[in-house]
Amino acid sequence: MKTKWMQMAIDLAYENTRTKKGRPFGAIIVKDGKIVGKGVNEILATHDPTAHAELEAIRRASQVLGTSDLSDCELYASGKPCPMCLSAIYLANIQQVYYAYTAEEAAEVGLSTRYVYDQLSLPEEERDIQMKPMDKNTEVKNPYALWKEINK
Repeated sequence: MKTKWMQMAIDLAYENTRTKKGRPFGAIIVKDGKIVGKGVNEILATHDPTAHAELEAIRRASQVLGTSDLSDCELYASGKPCPMCLSAIYLANIQQVYYAYTAEEAAEVGLSTRYVYDQLSLPEEERDIQMKPMDKNTEVKNPYALWKEINK
């Protein structure tokens, strides 16, 4: 069965590439032997750099299942998930991820995410993009305090 799901993810990626709607990536999320989410890379169509196949599949599966906890699901991706997608997989609590094409194969066709992986492995102060905390206005309402109060 796993081979069937993987082939579907690859077919999504192939068709997405053939029609020039996005990059060659497709993803499927399966729960209890049924597809609950599908996605393709929609960057070219939407101009949204976050419109990756895995994220689209996670969004759809979460809507279908009415939960952000996808721990009882499996994800099948045509290519090895990038750092952003991997983070989303962790946040969605997906425990089983299968992929077909490697990061090296993606790099061979100009789709490498090595730079992002390398940047994330550096200490924050050595990264190319600097994140700088700012002082908070203590007079402003604190959303974290509100969250804590509501979720006691």
